[in-house]
Amino acid sequence: MRKYLIYIIPCLFLGLAPFTPEPHIWGKLRWIAGGANGMTLTDWGDTLFHGVPLLIIIFLLVKSVREKTASS
Repeated sequence: MRKYLIYIIPCLFLGLAPFTPEPHIWGKLRWIAGGANGMTLTDWGDTLFHGVPLLIIIFLLVKSVREKTASS
C-alpha cells in the first residue's frame, strides 16, 4: 500500500478539488443522480476528469488487497 501513496495523494487532490463548498465530483454525482437535467458535454467531461482519479485509487486499493491475500 505504501508504494501506491505517490499515486493516491495526487489522485485525491484531482478527484476532490475544489474542496469548498463541497468536492466537485460529489456535486456532479448528485446532479447525475437527480436526472442530469441541463448537463452539457463539458459537464460530462468534467465529471470524467474528476472521477477517473478516484477510480484509479479504487483500482490500486483492490490490487493491494489482492497482492496481500495472494502472498499470505
